[in-house]
Amino acid sequence: MRTVIFRTIAPYLAALMVLFSIFVLLRGHNEPGGGFIGGLIAASALAIFGIACGVASVRRAIVFHPMGISGFGLFIGALAGVVSIFRGQAFMTSQWLIFDFFDVEVALSTPLVFDIGVYLVVVGAIGSIALALEERESD
Repeated sequence: MRTVIFRTIAPYLAALMVLFSIFVLLRGHNEPGGGFIGGLIAASALAIFGIACGVASVRRAIVFHPMGISGFGLFIGALAGVVSIFRGQAFMTSQWLIFDFFDVEVALSTPLVFDIGVYLVVVGAIGSIALALEERESD
């Protein structure tokens, strides 16, 4: 299914899907969503881009190997849990950093860092599987 229309629209569609996946990732603490669903949306964008333009284009676009992205996400997720140990609390206890940024109160939390880690793990793992399947199909 490599029609001219699909090859033309796929990069724009993939970019919109990645942008929406980041939106879902960031709104996941107060409403439905989060790292897992956002990661699935981003991995689907990579799969669509790969179907339309080929696996080599996707590998050039994401720069890093997908399993490397997944490993980094796992490291970030574990790091979010370790912060609470240094504060004398149980592993994975939520920690908050609140500061003012141009007269706006910004609250950063370890659950957000953990969700970003989950996002990267899902994008890396599912993206790796999708790219491997697409490479196998083209052989």
